[in-house]
Amino acid sequence: MTKRWYESGELHFALGIEDTFVPQPAPGARPVDEYELTQHYEQWHGDLALAREAGATQIRYGVPWHRVQPEPGTWDWSWLDRVVGRLTEVGLTTIVDLMHYGTPLWLEGQFAAPDYPKRVAEYGAAVADRYRDQLSIFTPMNEPLLTARFCGRFGYWPPYLTGDDGFVRLLGALSDGIVRTQHAIGDVNPGASFMHVEVSSRYEAGGHEDSEELAFLRHSAYVVEDLVTGRVDAAHPLAGYLTGHGMTDDDLAFFRANPAVPDVMGVNYYPQHSTERFVPGMSRGGQPFELRPPVNGWTGGLAEVLTAFAERYGRPVHLSETAWTGTLAERAAWLDASVARCHELREQGLDLVGYTWWPVFDMVEWTYRQGDGAPMDYRLPMGLWRLEEQADGRLARVRTPLVDRFANHCRGVAPC
Repeated sequence: MTKRWYESGELHFALGIEDTFVPQPAPGARPVDEYELTQHYEQWHGDLALAREAGATQIRYGVPWHRVQPEPGTWDWSWLDRVVGRLTEVGLTTIVDLMHYGTPLWLEGQFAAPDYPKRVAEYGAAVADRYRDQLSIFTPMNEPLLTARFCGRFGYWPPYLTGDDGFVRLLGALSDGIVRTQHAIGDVNPGASFMHVEVSSRYEAGGHEDSEELAFLRHSAYVVEDLVTGRVDAAHPLAGYLTGHGMTDDDLAFFRANPAVPDVMGVNYYPQHSTERFVPGMSRGGQPFELRPPVNGWTGGLAEVLTAFAERYGRPVHLSETAWTGTLAERAAWLDASVARCHELREQGLDLVGYTWWPVFDMVEWTYRQGDGAPMDYRLPMGLWRLEEQADGRLARVRTPLVDRFANHCRGVAPC
């Protein structure tokens, strides 16, 4: 039997292109389509070559659902056909990121629409069916917990639900969508494999180790993956919370009867943001960018979250996103330290199969949505290539020394 990619024993090096899609405008809120803001729709051909130039063999790549399916029952594959052909041409193994925060404009109610799970499964199956000979690794949804928080607890993104009831409603809808999408893809492409991707959430107690709220936060870090893998029964620490805020016993029974187990568990970890110092109160002011104080978790936090997800779900893990926002020297330091820690973890027996620097080139910060400046006013210096606006408005991809540094890690060459 042929081994699957995650059974090769290798540490695969990947890159990603930032693909947040929140296309719905609102009063005081602009649409966010990172492919448009970074001009990837125009520069995709060269952008994909950059990932290969940097030594990556894998790429996490997002499909813009709102463009591929502009109307119910209407599909426009013209742009994506060319992209998928180019991915094959440059030799990148693609991990398809089907959902990265946003739904099409025509889906009223967005994630809260009664038919959202059916619609997203239909979309995922359509992508898998069309590209069955070219694409075989799928992420049904990126960071569903963060999506539930932003869209269901804080009312920051559509459908703007808030509080515990909104949060649980979104947890149920997103989890249902993941389950149905994975099963639908498996039906059209039995050879497909699946990498679930979740945000990592760590909390320093800050003197409140006995806080029930802190315990809730720590349990909730796994709630979506627990739901989709059928782990939530009456004994689960959040079962009472879920049923107390709108989820039914039948809902939980559905997840237990229809588990969607990943082949690989992806974990997104950012040392500047993935750890917070616990402060009582779920948020200050109700906005997700005003949460508890961030703490630099460095490589200790990285080791903790990768190990925790591996032990909890018994699957290989993939560091599916990491980066440092800051100077070139700071990014180089994190790149070197994080890769070194990943090698250490593998030597200690952790089944860690991938490392992803995110993104290939700089991205536009999400606060662009509430702002009024130009996209480059919100540039986040995270990439191996810097985005630099030219006189004609074109965003040049400017190579930095990080490219060679990343490529050396891909080849197993120690940093200088």
